[in-house]
Amino acid sequence: MDPLSDVLSLLKPCSQLFAAFDSAGAWSFSFPPYTGIKFAAVLQGGCWGIVTGTDRPIRLEEGDCFLLNSGCEIVLSSDLSLPAQDSSIIMNSIDRDGIAVHNGGGDVLLIGGFFTFSSEHAALLLSALPPFAKPPRSSNQAAVLRWSLDQLKSELREGMPGGVLVANHLLHLMLVQMLRLHTTTVTSADSPAGWLRGLSDRRIQAAISAMHAEPARHWRLEELARIAGLSRTIFAQRFKRLVGETTMSYLMHWRMLLATNRLRHHDESITSIAFALGYESESAFCTAFKRAMACSPTQYRRRSSLS
Repeated sequence: MDPLSDVLSLLKPCSQLFAAFDSAGAWSFSFPPYTGIKFAAVLQGGCWGIVTGTDRPIRLEEGDCFLLNSGCEIVLSSDLSLPAQDSSIIMNSIDRDGIAVHNGGGDVLLIGGFFTFSSEHAALLLSALPPFAKPPRSSNQAAVLRWSLDQLKSELREGMPGGVLVANHLLHLMLVQMLRLHTTTVTSADSPAGWLRGLSDRRIQAAISAMHAEPARHWRLEELARIAGLSRTIFAQRFKRLVGETTMSYLMHWRMLLATNRLRHHDESITSIAFALGYESESAFCTAFKRAMACSPTQYRRRSSLS
C-alpha cells in the first residue's frame, strides 16, 4: 500500500453522519470542539466560518467541503457582525430528529459528520493537519469530491434502503480524497511539519513510500537519498524540514506503529514481530520499543488486552 493508505488502515477511522443544518435568515452559532476530525459540506447556499487557530473568516459556498481538526471550535454564521449563540439548541434538534431547521430553513443547508480513530496513535494524523482544511474546487481531483458530494446529497434526500451505510462509506471516500487534495495543495504556511506534508513533495514521498513498503530493511540514508534523487545532505535537510524529524527517526516511529498494531491485534510472538520489523534480536526490539513507548512489548500487549 501507499503511505496514506498504510496510516489510515492502521488508524481505522470510523465515520458517523451526525448533522444536517437547514437555515434561513440571520443566524450565528458556535459549535464546540471535538476529539476527532469533523467533516462538513455546504449543499446549498453559503455562510461564513470562523475557526480557532486561524487568523481570518472563511467564506463557504455551495459545494465546499472542509475538515476541522481535533480540539478546534468553529463559528458558522450568515453575517459576521452577529454575536455567536450556543449551538446546544441546534445539536438537541439533531439528536432528536437528525436535522435542525432554523427560521424555517431553505437558504443554507449543511451536512456534517465526524471521524473517530480506534488507534491510540491518532495524533499521527491529527498533528499533521492544520486546524482547518478546505481543498480548492478547481483541481481535477476535486471532481471526485464533487461526485461524492452529489451522491451523498441523493442518499440523504431519497431515503433509500441502506442509505446510512452508503453515506458512511461516502464519508470515508471523501476523507481520503480531501487528504489527497491537501497533500497536493499544502504549503508551509498552512500545514505543520509531518508525514502528510512530506507526501506533498514527490522526492520525499518516494523515500517515505520505500520505507513503508519495506520497514524491515536496514535502510541507509544514502539509499533513501538515491531513491529521492537527491544528494545525501540535501535529502536529509529537506526530509527534516518537511516531516519534522530525521529520516531514521521517522523509520523508527513507523516501525513502532506497526509493532503496536501487531501486539494489539495479533498473536505473534515478540521475537517474530522483532524480526519482521528488521531488528536483529528480540532484545534490540524490546530496547527500542521501551524507549519509544515507555513500556515493554509484553506490558503493552497485556495493557491492550484489558482496554
